[in-house]
Amino acid sequence: MNDKDDLKGNGSASQDWLEAELADTLDEDFELELSEPALTEELRKIYKGTHPAGIDRRYYFQNLLRLQGELIKLQDWVVARGKKIVVVFEGRDSAGKGGVIKRITQRLNPRVCRTVALPAPTDREKTQWYFQRYVPHLPAAGEIVLFDRSWYNRAGVERVMGFAEPDQVEQFFQDVPEFERMLGRSGITLVKYWFSITDEEQQMRFLMRIHDPLKQWKLSPMDLQSRVRWEQYTKAKEEMFARTNIPEAPWYIVEGNDKKRARLNCIDHLLSLIPCEPVPHKDIALPDRVFDPNYERKTLPPELYVPEKY
Repeated sequence: MNDKDDLKGNGSASQDWLEAELADTLDEDFELELSEPALTEELRKIYKGTHPAGIDRRYYFQNLLRLQGELIKLQDWVVARGKKIVVVFEGRDSAGKGGVIKRITQRLNPRVCRTVALPAPTDREKTQWYFQRYVPHLPAAGEIVLFDRSWYNRAGVERVMGFAEPDQVEQFFQDVPEFERMLGRSGITLVKYWFSITDEEQQMRFLMRIHDPLKQWKLSPMDLQSRVRWEQYTKAKEEMFARTNIPEAPWYIVEGNDKKRARLNCIDHLLSLIPCEPVPHKDIALPDRVFDPNYERKTLPPELYVPEKY
């Protein structure tokens, strides 16, 4: 009797195994959701006082898993049809871009869907055509690329922090609409999201990061300056929308004060923009294992094994 027959003949064992797999999956989700920092009691009271009751956890997970199932269907369609998709994630620091990207990629094939988060440009890259460092990361057929910040750095942080001269910013605004139209003509579907939070919410999230040792790495000097220059970033964002919200690549704003709702709304909206067709799949059958009665497995030295401490 093979393993398949074993499972058919033992419904209880099969059910136990499936329940264990589901529990493991939910444990991973729960681990990902442990984003509440170790707040001081005072901060905890302020946080609860400024936040209405959040979305029900069970409702959130049910819808997240359903949407992630739809993302897998989208992935299959992208591969089968050779589609090319780029999703740009921009917005205020701590607005929740990274959380959404994690939930999108969580169950997808990293060979199909990858995240691009570029570091500061090198001295050589600063002398290149501005879009040159982004072009190598664009998708080929059958790929999805998520930009965790993108060429819009020039319209935001580079402009506000003085890393780009006014004439460079103006050149960017003149070039980017045609650059994005070129992407469309090449067969790339481009989607642009801006994650928005209130001034008060960003301040609270920064305070939470300061007091959470697991998240302090997220606070860079640029992040801290975004608090000082809140109004400058607002003015830069407004001009960016006015000059780059083109019909071929419009902006979509995600309200991010409620992280869980923002994740569900963004993923649902992304799926609505890219209607895909079901891709037929062949039934998968586990092949029989080849068994050699003359082979004897060798015992490996114990020092090769990771110690079992837990």
